[in-house]
Amino acid sequence: MNIIVNGRHLEVTPAIRTYAEEKISKFERYLHDITEAVVTLSIEKKFRHKAEVLLKVNGVLIQAESVTGEIYSAIDEVSEKLDRQVKKYKEKQVSHRKGGATRTAPGTETGEKASEPKDTGRIIKNKRFELKPMSPDEASMQMELLDKDFYVFINDLSGDINVIYQRQDGNFGLIEPVKK
Repeated sequence: MNIIVNGRHLEVTPAIRTYAEEKISKFERYLHDITEAVVTLSIEKKFRHKAEVLLKVNGVLIQAESVTGEIYSAIDEVSEKLDRQVKKYKEKQVSHRKGGATRTAPGTETGEKASEPKDTGRIIKNKRFELKPMSPDEASMQMELLDKDFYVFINDLSGDINVIYQRQDGNFGLIEPVKK
């Protein structure tokens, strides 16, 4: 597994780098097909230490972030969150196999929450990502693993771009285009 540790508004010392690498490398015991782990450590407003981790596992992205008052505790907390996400991923992977699913892992892509509209209504973030065909069930699993409110994907049956989103009642909604 390739672990990349980046710092934003923070100098990543060898001690911090080693600590982060030790915490993230433990996930290799649970998931043998992790190709890359990107750890981004940052300081916001002097007292908010943020740790973000993105694991790339067999075409699936698992993401977690944590904000605390100290960088080491942020790394610990994000590691705990990732632990829960990895367990959830493994459980779903096993249940898909038992259910007779043809694929064991969905395609890769990264979803991004839409930016909150500002008074000026400007686009403040632009994100490009590769879309791969998958079923709505796989897309919902990917959305939950990324901890996002919605997810854009190509429906493997119709070939159309679809959006799946989390409803307030806890269920999912699916937006499909109408062909004229």
